[in-house]
Amino acid sequence: MSISPLPSSAALAETRWSSRAKFYKEVLKDAREKFTQEISFQSKDKDISLAKALLYVASEDEAFMDFNREMDSYSLQNERRSTSLPSDTLDWKCVEAMPLAGKNMSEWMAELDSIAREVEAELVPRDIGCHLVEVLDAVNVVLFKSRGFKRSSVIVDSKCSYLHSVLSSGYCSAILLSVIYIEVCRRLNLTIVGSRIGEEFLIWPQTGNPEELFKVTSGHSLFGIVNGKCVYDPRSMASDINSNSLSELEIATNRDIIGIALANLMRIHWKRASRANHGLMLTSPLRSVDKSDEKFKKTDASTVPLLRPQDLRLAIMASQRLLILQPHNWALRRDHGMMLYYSREYEEAVQELSICMVFAPEEEAEVLEAFVEKLHLLRLESSWKNLERKGRLTVT
Repeated sequence: MSISPLPSSAALAETRWSSRAKFYKEVLKDAREKFTQEISFQSKDKDISLAKALLYVASEDEAFMDFNREMDSYSLQNERRSTSLPSDTLDWKCVEAMPLAGKNMSEWMAELDSIAREVEAELVPRDIGCHLVEVLDAVNVVLFKSRGFKRSSVIVDSKCSYLHSVLSSGYCSAILLSVIYIEVCRRLNLTIVGSRIGEEFLIWPQTGNPEELFKVTSGHSLFGIVNGKCVYDPRSMASDINSNSLSELEIATNRDIIGIALANLMRIHWKRASRANHGLMLTSPLRSVDKSDEKFKKTDASTVPLLRPQDLRLAIMASQRLLILQPHNWALRRDHGMMLYYSREYEEAVQELSICMVFAPEEEAEVLEAFVEKLHLLRLESSWKNLERKGRLTVT
């Protein structure tokens, strides 16, 4: 009689882990596709939801980090030869139902609706048909006093760059506070526009009387309350803006605003990834790319700095989304290619930097061409090592 052996607990865990990994891969793909659909150039810019697009960004990144945490847990169980199996069940089956700090996407969208209702309640005791100044003042009261939102000029925690975390904690980057302001006012039928001024992103309501935004009451103007301390900082270009120059600013599109948020996200993850390599810049390897430089000639894969892999991958994911928005931005594609280099994905780095050379200025293209030649050698070296590992005989 033939008896089929029962699968071991380790085999069951392996099967369940494989299934879970496949599930997370599908969620990551779905989140990216939904983000791409939301910001599609086939859609009118006014129809793009800033909140929804940025929640898809958060969902993809959270799914990636959840997967890494589960992978670490599974590896730890293997090391301890634990017989406990990971749970098969998840309470959510699609990216829209994925929990982000305890709420799914529709619940976070409802949170913005709730803030708008609080503003409406704040306006009730005021005059019927409230003036623009009254509406903005009510928004400020709810956001900054009732809800306790705080704008941070220096972001060290990546959570301040994700919309759901900001709505949960109230501590946020300037661009995400602007997004919340725009989304809340849109629900109140008040159009808020914005523009990039130097390192700052300034917002204000569309009005035929911009002078009222700069009228100082109790030491502050509405324009200053909405945009923060940068308006009063003489070192900032924002301090030069007045009612006359406001109309001359180039208004940012919704795609522009999403791009600024993604650029900030990419920057903070890169800083976290390279924290152990003080002073390391994305373009540092390009500085020594001179064919007469002996140091450059001797460079191999072992000289590539080691970075924190999860933060580096999150920075790469942010730059991938940025490239969907700005496919012809040569500097962005260069930075993306350099991150792939740091990630030791040499073939992909060669591809991105080769495309970059087509759009880059001539001087930059020459530097990149020399660096791409180096990457070809690193790619070959890496493939040879992989072949050597595969070709080794294992004696048992």
